[in-house]
Amino acid sequence: MARVPVAVAFRGTVPCRGTAWVALAGCLLAAWTASADEYRVVPVEQAAEADALAPEVARLLAPSGWQVVVGDGRVQCRWWLASTWTVGAAQPAPDLLYPFTPGQVLGVVHFPRKASDFREQDIPAGWYVARYAQQPVDGAHVGTSPTRDFIALCPAAKDRDPAPLDYQKLVALSKQTSGTEHPAILSLQPADSADGPASLREDVDRGWVILQLRGKAVVDGQSKDLPLAIVVVGKAAE
Repeated sequence: MARVPVAVAFRGTVPCRGTAWVALAGCLLAAWTASADEYRVVPVEQAAEADALAPEVARLLAPSGWQVVVGDGRVQCRWWLASTWTVGAAQPAPDLLYPFTPGQVLGVVHFPRKASDFREQDIPAGWYVARYAQQPVDGAHVGTSPTRDFIALCPAAKDRDPAPLDYQKLVALSKQTSGTEHPAILSLQPADSADGPASLREDVDRGWVILQLRGKAVVDGQSKDLPLAIVVVGKAAE
């Protein structure tokens, strides 16, 4: 699994010159470098756009965020996490990675242009409230993801109340993002506690780019770091 460090610059394609073997080696190195460094994560110093969000949601957010930038300078997505999350002491089941309440607000995300979710559904450009969701335990979802932890993307213009949503309301609201019979989702994966405040890594076998952001959780009145690993590029297994 290749790791892409914070703010790594995209190196582009290196011209191949000289003898055949030097040229081949240079081209192979250039191809590997371009693949490994295609995405980078850089800070966003300003707050999320208040006009795009309900005031009650905006008040939950940290004052700065992070953005994933593609090699040519395009912004793939921008994230602002909640300044703190109130969570339980432990995960409720062994197949769940995170101790959030289903329907809980985790933050907001902005897509400057159309993107795709974990089901390859279109995500229109715009602002979305990112809420924690758990994949149902039923035959329809077997094998689609190694975990049941997901983010449901809800249109910020219609998601006005930051209180946790029950499953039916969460799905109904997120369907307004996808425009289909399925909610718009991003997969959550195991986090690396050794990483810094923001990092990217690549799961080459699955074709995933995973953004990890470090948030703050309050457990029994005590604050602790809680990293969140989000598949921002990639799809579920067929």
